[in-house]
Amino acid sequence: MAGAARKKAMETLGKGMTEEVQRWGCMKQNGVSLRYMMEFGSKPTLRNLLISAQFLHKELPIRIARRVMDLETLPYGLSNKPAVLKVRDWYLDSFRDLRSFPEVKDPNDETEFTQMIKAIKVRHNNVVPMMALGVQQLKKGLDPNVDYDGLDEIHEFLDRFYMSRIGIRMLIGQHVELHNPNPPLHCVGCIHTKMSPLEVAHNASEDARSVCFREYGCAPDIKIYGDPDFTFPYVPAHLHLMVFELVKNSLRAVQERYLDSDKVAPPVRIIVADGIEDVTIKVSDEGGGIPRSGLPKIFTYLYSTAKTPLDEHDDLGTADTATMAGYGYGIPISRLYARYFGGDLQIISMEGYGTDAYLHLSRLGDSQEPLP
Repeated sequence: MAGAARKKAMETLGKGMTEEVQRWGCMKQNGVSLRYMMEFGSKPTLRNLLISAQFLHKELPIRIARRVMDLETLPYGLSNKPAVLKVRDWYLDSFRDLRSFPEVKDPNDETEFTQMIKAIKVRHNNVVPMMALGVQQLKKGLDPNVDYDGLDEIHEFLDRFYMSRIGIRMLIGQHVELHNPNPPLHCVGCIHTKMSPLEVAHNASEDARSVCFREYGCAPDIKIYGDPDFTFPYVPAHLHLMVFELVKNSLRAVQERYLDSDKVAPPVRIIVADGIEDVTIKVSDEGGGIPRSGLPKIFTYLYSTAKTPLDEHDDLGTADTATMAGYGYGIPISRLYARYFGGDLQIISMEGYGTDAYLHLSRLGDSQEPLP
């Protein structure tokens, strides 16, 4: 039955697609908090899975429609760049899939719906490198001698766009993971109720060091300080991504500063502090720091010190997240991940000495998703 109803819905959707996207894009989004996801997901009964699917059936098209509308109205002709058009088509396909799926009424519908949103998540795997390619296509055509005011507008759009993407992927990932018949101990979907920030920092650091080894043939040491028994509820995958990015940048700075030196490269230090409001993770290096004029640039998407690994002809189907250096995206996207659950990322630099990155993670888990 669901198949026939979907086919009929697909036909009508083709005709009034633009109006349909606008209609949904104007509806109100509904944010959820980490605490709510955790409490709701702690009992993944058939009834709760059905409620979750019904919520996503209505919520996801609203969020996706908003992004389609955004993608169509970008300054400097960014909307018409081939890579951006490709991303827009992915969002349109996902919107179409969701809108053509009939109401979720019973466990069979719910199972089918879960498979569909799983496929949507995979379809959007390479959105970040593809948008990076679009921005690169735009930058190639801009006159380097002109000061473009509207680039701020592009930066704000990308912040909204990626923040929304984090939310969409979190909601889908959480729903899909609640189906896991053997969830890992203390895990509710993607949320680990007793996550050890030290353990995640250790794993992320090892990953960052292996990238550094691959590039330079060696890597500075990493020292981690904090209470090994301390745990709090968070999404380990998010924390891993943020610490990995910060440590990788620090390793690169130290490695390049000490490349031709006889001195032993100083270690990168990670300190985990457990406060009442926040858990703060500080990543400190002695990699020479960033000049003050360069600090604002590290949070924009239009700047990177590393060579760009993207090429017009790259097969992005095989893009590997570990080559993130060079999009200039690791730091701004890490800040969005921190802000998604009410935290933040600050970077303080001493030019001529080194850089300290402070990653604040909200302990309270009560903050609503920021909905762009």
